[in-house]
Amino acid sequence: MKQKMSLQESLKYYFGFDTFKGDQEAIIKNLLDGNDTFVLMPTGGGKSLCYQLPALLMEGTAIVISPLIALMKNQVDAIKHYSEEDNLAHFLNSSLNKASIEQVKEDVKSGKTKLLYVAPESLTKEDNVEFLQSVKISFYAVDEAHCISEWGHDFRPEYRRIRPIIEKIGKSPIIALTATATDKVRTDIKKSLGIPDAKDFKSSFNRPNLYYEVRSKTKDIDKDIIRFIRQNEGKSGIIYCLSRKKVEELAEILQANKIRAAAYHAGLEQQVRSETQDKFVMEEIDVIVATIAFGMGIDKPDVRFVIHYDIPKSLEGYYQETGRAGRDGGEGKCIAFFTNKDLQKLEKFTEGKPVAEQEIGRQLLQETANYCESSVCRRKLLLHYFGEEYEQDNCGNCDNCLHPKKRTDAKDLLVLALKTILLAKENFKMDIIIDILRGNETEFGLSHKHDQLETFGEGADVEETMWKAVFNQAILSGYLNKEIENYGVLKVTKEGKKFLKKPTEFMVVENNDFDEDVEMVDLVHSGGADETLFSMLMDLRKSISKKLKIPAYVIFQENSIDAMCTLYPITLEEMQNIPGVGAGKAKRYGQEFCNVIKKYCEENEIERPTDMRVRTVANKSKRKVDIIQRIDRQVALDDIAESLGLDFGELLDEVEAIVYSGTKLNIDYFLEDVMDEDVVDEIYDYFKESETDDLEVALRALDDCSDDEIRLVRIKFISEMAN
Repeated sequence: MKQKMSLQESLKYYFGFDTFKGDQEAIIKNLLDGNDTFVLMPTGGGKSLCYQLPALLMEGTAIVISPLIALMKNQVDAIKHYSEEDNLAHFLNSSLNKASIEQVKEDVKSGKTKLLYVAPESLTKEDNVEFLQSVKISFYAVDEAHCISEWGHDFRPEYRRIRPIIEKIGKSPIIALTATATDKVRTDIKKSLGIPDAKDFKSSFNRPNLYYEVRSKTKDIDKDIIRFIRQNEGKSGIIYCLSRKKVEELAEILQANKIRAAAYHAGLEQQVRSETQDKFVMEEIDVIVATIAFGMGIDKPDVRFVIHYDIPKSLEGYYQETGRAGRDGGEGKCIAFFTNKDLQKLEKFTEGKPVAEQEIGRQLLQETANYCESSVCRRKLLLHYFGEEYEQDNCGNCDNCLHPKKRTDAKDLLVLALKTILLAKENFKMDIIIDILRGNETEFGLSHKHDQLETFGEGADVEETMWKAVFNQAILSGYLNKEIENYGVLKVTKEGKKFLKKPTEFMVVENNDFDEDVEMVDLVHSGGADETLFSMLMDLRKSISKKLKIPAYVIFQENSIDAMCTLYPITLEEMQNIPGVGAGKAKRYGQEFCNVIKKYCEENEIERPTDMRVRTVANKSKRKVDIIQRIDRQVALDDIAESLGLDFGELLDEVEAIVYSGTKLNIDYFLEDVMDEDVVDEIYDYFKESETDDLEVALRALDDCSDDEIRLVRIKFISEMAN
C-alpha cells in the first residue's frame, strides 16, 4: 500500500477520481481524526466513499452495519472492482455457509480485510461479538441510519441495539449516514447511537435534474404506466408497489406487453433477487417492479424514471426512492399515482399498533398526502419538509410549476385560520382546525367544545381542498409551524402574529382534488362498436362456419366480434387482446378477420387506438395454469374445485373461459367416470346442429339433462371443434 499519500492522491489511487464531491473531504478528515460523524447526504451524493476511503487508510477493519443483503453484496462487489485483492471487503450475513464464514473471519484476522459489512441481526450474534472483540476495529459505519428512528421511513427495531453491542465489542469512532432525515430523525439517530456531539455534515436535498409529478390513480393505471414506458423505450426504471402481490401482477402485465420487466421483493429466493438485480445493472432488464426492499445501495447511475404505483408511507421514503433516478445528473422522471383510497388503506394498516406508533404513522402519511394534493412547487414542498428553504416560486421541473394554476388572494382566509388556531389554544392538527372552520360537528370537536368557538362554521362555504392549500402555504411562508414530533399540532409563529395585526396580500393556489374517482377516457370504448364492421365480421364468421361445417359461435363468440369492432386488431398478436381469443384461436381463425379489419380501416381512414392496446394478464392466470396442468394429469374436476376452494360451478366457469379463448383441454377421463356415454353423445350432437351455445336454450332442448352435464359436454365440444 502506498505510504504518506495526500487525501487527494489516495482518492485518485483507490477510486480514480480527481476531486471530492461536496463535503466528502471534510467528512473523511473528521473521521480520520477519530471523531464521531453524522452525514446527511442525498442519494447519489457519494455517501459510501465517506467510509470506504478512510477504511482503506486506517489501521484495522471498519465494521459497516447495513440493513440489506443485496446492498452489502453490491457494495462489496464495487470495492473489489477498485482493487486487485478479493479479500479487501467482505460481508457477514445469513446468506453465507459455514465454510464461507470461516474464510471471512480468517481474512479479517490476518488484516487483509479493511471493510466488513454486517447486518444488525448478525452483529448481535454471540459468536460474532466474541470474534469481533479479538479484532482491531478502525471505526463503525452505520449506513441507512434512518432505520434507527421510529420517525424514519424504514424503522428497524434491531438498529436500536447497535449502541449496546458496540459497547460490548469495543469503542471506536462512529459515522452514521443517511440519505433522508428530518431534524426529528437526526436527533433520534444521534441519541440512539450515543453520539450527541457528532459533527453534522448536511448536504442540500435539491436534485435539480429530477422532475416530480403526481397523477390521479384511476382504473386505467396499468395502461397509463405502459404508455409511459413505451414513450421512454429502452430506458431503465423502477416501479414501487406496496404489496408483493401487486409487484408480481404488474411485472406479469408488463412482460405480457413485451416490456423487459422483472419482479423484486423480499419474499423471493435470495438467488432470484441477486440475479434480477444483476440483470438490471447489466441492462438485460429495463424495468424493475419492486417493494421498497429494492434499490438501497444499488449503484446504477442511469435510472431514468421512478414510478410510485401506490402512495408511499412517508415523504422520507418517497424522497429516498425517487432519489434513485438520475444519479448521474441526467434525466430522472419521478411519477407518483395518488388516490385518497390508498391513504385510507394505509391508515387501516396502522390499526392494532401502539397508539403512539399509530399517531406517528398517520402524521407521516398526512405529510405525503399534503405533498400529493398541493398545487405548490413540489421541490419547494420537499425541501421545506427536510428543513431546507427553496427561494424560487417556480422550479420549472415539476408538474405544478410547468402547469401552474391561477393564484388567488386568501388574506381573509389566513386571518380566519390563524385566529381559530389561537382560539383553540394551539393544541390541534390541521384536520381538526378545518373541521372547526367548516362547522363540522364531530364527536371529538363537541367533546372539546369547538362548536362554542366564535369562528366555528365561519369558513363553511370554503372547500376543504382550499383550506388545506391555505394551511400548507402558511407553513411554507413561515406564518405557521407544524410540530412534527407533536403529531402535527399547528402553532402560530411570530410572523403569523404580525400578519394577524397587519394582514397583507397572501396568494394561494387551490389544492388538486383527488377525492373524486376520476376516470380516464378509455379510447377503446369511447364510441361503441362499429356497426358496419360488426355486420362484415358476422358475415365472415358465417361463411367460415359453412365452409368448415361447424357452428358459427365455435369460431368466435359475439362479444369477441363486438370487441374487434372497437379495438380494430390487424395482427394476430393484437387479436389476442380480444376477450375470449387466446393464442390458439387467434392462430386458427384470426388472420382472415385481421385482413378484413385492416382493409376496412384503410378504406375508411379509421385511426386505431394504438396506444390503448394493452395486453392484460388476468389476476387468476396462475390459477388457470394450475387448472390446465391438473386436467393434463387427469385429476377429477370435483377434486380440483375442492383443492382451489371453488364450488363446482365456479370451476366450470374457469374451464369454460380457458377453452373459449382457444386452449384445448381433454376432459374425457372425467366424463367417462361421471356420465353415461349415450347422454354425452346426445348433448354433443345437439351442439353440432345448434346455432347457439346458449345454456338456457340447451336446457329447454335437452330437458332430461342437468345444467352441469350440458356445461361439461359443451366444454368438450368447444375444445374439440374450435381449438
